[in-house]
Amino acid sequence: MSNPHHRDTEAQRNALTQVVIGAAIEVHKHLGAGLLESAYEECLCFELAEKRIAFKRQVEVPVNYKGLHLDINYRIDLLVDGCLILELKSVDRLLPVHEAQLLTYMKLAKLDTGLLINFNVPVLKNGLKRMKL
Repeated sequence: MSNPHHRDTEAQRNALTQVVIGAAIEVHKHLGAGLLESAYEECLCFELAEKRIAFKRQVEVPVNYKGLHLDINYRIDLLVDGCLILELKSVDRLLPVHEAQLLTYMKLAKLDTGLLINFNVPVLKNGLKRMKL
C-alpha cells in the first residue's frame, strides 16, 4: 500500500519536518519539560498516528565493518515516513555527542535528514536541531 505522506522531494521532506515539529510542540505544550524520553516518544507517536503519518519505533540500525556485521544494538528512536530520523532527548542541553549520534544514524541508515529533539527545555523551539547530510 502506498503512503500518501511519503516524501520524495526536498520540499516534501521539509513539509514533513514541519508537521513533525508541530506534533512535537503539541506534546511539549501538554507535558512540559522533565519527563523521561520514553514518555515523549509515546505521545509523539500518538500525535503522528493522529495525523496519519507513517512511522516506526526503535528501528535497529545495522553496523558493518569491512563486511563484518557487528551485533550492536543501535536503534533509531523514530523513523518517520521512511525518510526522517528522529532522535529524542530529555537532557539539560544538547551536546555535540548527541549531534554526532544522529549524524551516525543518518549515515548508517543512508538517510539525509534528521531531527534532534530535546524535550527538556522551557520552549521546544530551543530544543530542536534539524540536520542534513
